[in-house]
Amino acid sequence: MTDQITAVRTRPRHAGPRGRRGSVLWLDRQETGVRRDLRRLAVLLALLPLLLLLSIRLPGIVQDPLILSYGVGVLGSTIFIFYRAYAHYDDLSDPVRSRVPNDADAPALAHVPTVTLIVAAMNEIDVIDDCVASMTGSDYPELQVVVVDDASDDGTSVRLRELADRHDFTLVTMPERVGKKRALVAGLRHATGEVIAFTDSDCILAPDAVRRCVAALVAHPGLGAVSGHARALNADATLLTRVQDTWYEGSFRVSKAAESTFGSVTCVSGPLAVFRRDAIWNYLPAWAGDRFLGAEFRFATDRQLTGYVLGQAWVGQKLKDRHRESPFLAIDHPARRWRVGYVRSARVWTVVPARARPFLRQQIRWKKSFIRNLCFTGTFIWRRGLGPSVLYYGHAVWVLAAPAMAVRHLVWGPSQGLWLLTVLYLGGVLIKGAAWGVAYAVDNPGDPRWRYRPLMSLISSVLLSWLLPYALLTVRRGVWSRSA
Repeated sequence: MTDQITAVRTRPRHAGPRGRRGSVLWLDRQETGVRRDLRRLAVLLALLPLLLLLSIRLPGIVQDPLILSYGVGVLGSTIFIFYRAYAHYDDLSDPVRSRVPNDADAPALAHVPTVTLIVAAMNEIDVIDDCVASMTGSDYPELQVVVVDDASDDGTSVRLRELADRHDFTLVTMPERVGKKRALVAGLRHATGEVIAFTDSDCILAPDAVRRCVAALVAHPGLGAVSGHARALNADATLLTRVQDTWYEGSFRVSKAAESTFGSVTCVSGPLAVFRRDAIWNYLPAWAGDRFLGAEFRFATDRQLTGYVLGQAWVGQKLKDRHRESPFLAIDHPARRWRVGYVRSARVWTVVPARARPFLRQQIRWKKSFIRNLCFTGTFIWRRGLGPSVLYYGHAVWVLAAPAMAVRHLVWGPSQGLWLLTVLYLGGVLIKGAAWGVAYAVDNPGDPRWRYRPLMSLISSVLLSWLLPYALLTVRRGVWSRSA
């Protein structure tokens, strides 16, 4: 057994043409400062077309400030996200290149800390075998696996008992259904790890995924949590799954990478979410019983727990005081200014909806989570600095304004005979999608799926933007279902 976690530099999944591979090796041989400056220059040159488009649009704000400010803001934030993700991000599992300040003044973890990897399942008979096998098949040496069955009634309970005879994990069975967060917290009562890792019941982890995330936490004591990198497990099932796969790639590789450069990833996503125990343990009761608008809120599972890590320096004491009698507060961990990062090399694959109806239900759940998180994380994220504020509030403005923009360009414009307005709007959406498609092609050379990414931008603007008002009106209605 090793006495230290090995952090390995990784290459992209597709090595690409010989020339590209040679240029990467040449860049690797340069001194750190030279390599950093060359990379930033290359990114700026690649962003020149978008910068040129931005310079063309800026003067128009004087004539139509309300509408053009939205388009300019979206374009400007896209450029900013791309620049941070490609010019500043380094994989946090590589301590040679990555640097994370210890603003939290946190003690270092052991070289090989104990880890508890936990999942909650409810009616997942079709996928639970592969999920459990990937969890117990992790190459991390000091791993405790906990599986919680939330009163399944489709045969999952029987199957988990059978799997427990063949795999090394702790099975926790809930006598009645309590929901995902409460089920996980019940399972965590059995956790022994210094690090707590979560996955979803429809996911498959790469054997080294947990090890890479833990390597990041060990190398950087200032990190309270990290997210892995998720892709679609069933990407080839339908056109819709292929589109979602390209969206997942960009959401992690670009959006989370950009947030990670500021240490402020706002959603450590469920497929692979890894936390230091002392960063979340005191806040688990608040997480399990989270309430919003007078009712228990069962969504925002990932975002809310991440919010407790990001904001505990400002809201942590209040949350602790509400649950002072809980056994999770038997040891009082000091509130710290943790950073939250993203580990690109920690791979996980998740089942995504293959049909329109489950896809729309999933999107409604996510928009409800967005609303809840905006009312929590949005109250303090500005304290973490200008960069995190631009990324968080810029995204919030885009989501909140999207329904109004859709009405103006897709309903009001055509009704007034202003078809050019509609064409320009759709053209802008496709240009933005094409930029994300190019990013996909750069990161996945030889993979033709980049062409699906503009379609996802079109779906988001034309279809999904309308879901926000519905999600707001039904925000108190919540049922835990992961069926895709």
